[in-house]
Amino acid sequence: MTPDVRDRIVRPTARVPAQQDRVSEATWGRVADLIGQAGEVALACHVSPDGDALGSMLAVAQVLRGQGKRVHASFGDRVFSVPRLLRFLPGLDLLEPPAAFPDEPELMLTFDSSTLDRLGLLAANAGKAREVVVFDHHPSNHGFGTVSVIDPTVAATAVLAEQLIYRLGGSLDRDIATCLYAGLVTDTGSFRHSSTTPAVHQMAARLVATGLRTDEIARELWDRSPFGYLKVLAAALERAALEDDLVWTYVTHVDRATYGLPYDEVEGIIDVVRRTDEAEVAVVLKEDDHGDWQVSTRSKGAVDVAAICSALGGGGHHNAAGYTSRLGVEETMAEFRALLRKA
Repeated sequence: MTPDVRDRIVRPTARVPAQQDRVSEATWGRVADLIGQAGEVALACHVSPDGDALGSMLAVAQVLRGQGKRVHASFGDRVFSVPRLLRFLPGLDLLEPPAAFPDEPELMLTFDSSTLDRLGLLAANAGKAREVVVFDHHPSNHGFGTVSVIDPTVAATAVLAEQLIYRLGGSLDRDIATCLYAGLVTDTGSFRHSSTTPAVHQMAARLVATGLRTDEIARELWDRSPFGYLKVLAAALERAALEDDLVWTYVTHVDRATYGLPYDEVEGIIDVVRRTDEAEVAVVLKEDDHGDWQVSTRSKGAVDVAAICSALGGGGHHNAAGYTSRLGVEETMAEFRALLRKA
C-alpha cells in the first residue's frame, strides 16, 4: 500500500551538504554534545516572533521532544500571544509563557535573536543559564552566549535549524518541515530576496518532499487579514510622506484599537510602503501596546539600513532592519534622517 504523501518522512542518506563555512565543525560538535548530555533543554526566540524565529524554534523543539528531552519553549513578550499569522504552525502545544520558563536553564538555545535584549523578559534567564547556544543569521549579532552558531551568509535561521536537526540524528516529517518552511519562505520574501540561492531552493525541495502544503502555508502567511487591517492600512497610506529617497509613515495605537487590531497584524504594512518607485528607503513606525514605537526599515540595496538601526539600538540585515524608539514620531524620524544623510 502506498503511504499517504502527507506522512512522508525525509531521512538523509548522508549529512546535509554544508550551507556555510562560518560555523566550524568543532562548534557543531560542541553543540551536539551539549544537547546530547542535557536532560532538559530551554528554547527561546526573539520577542514579537516572526516566521523564522518561531518556526526555527518549534522545529527543533519537536525533534528534541521526539528524542526524549524535557523541552521548554517560549518568547519574552510582556503579553504572551502567538501572532495570528503563525497560529497554524505545528508544535504550539510546546509553548509556555515566560513565567513558566526555567529561571536558571541548564542549557538554553536561542533562535533568530540578534542581541540579548531581543529576548525580552527571557534575557534574564539567558544571563543565568549554564550554557547558551545562539543560532542566528543577523550580521549585527556578535554573540551573547557561550556558543555561537551564527552565519550571516545563510538566508534564514531555519537553515541553521535544519543543519542542527540532521546533526542530532533527526529527520524531517511534515510538521517539522512546515515550521522550517515558514522560516525560510518569510525571510526570503517568498524566494524574492537576494538571499535566495540554489541552496535555498534545495532546502525548500527537501521540506516540500515531506508532503507539506505550500499553498496552505502561503494563504496563512500572506493572504488573510481581518477587515480592520484594510482601514488601518488606508490610514497609514494617507499619512505616507515622500522625502527625496525616503518614504515613511506611521500607525498609532489608536488606529489599531479603533478596529480591535493587535500589533502583529500591522507588520506587513512596510511591504506595501516599500514598493514606492521613487524611494530607496522605506520606514514604518508602529506604536505598540506600551506606547513605544517599533520602527521597520527597508532598503533597495544602496543604503545599509542595518547600520542605521544598529546605531539606534536595533539591528537586522543590509536591506531589512528595525529598532525601538521611545521618542515621538517627529523626533524618531529626525534621528533616522540624520543617520540616513550620513549613509
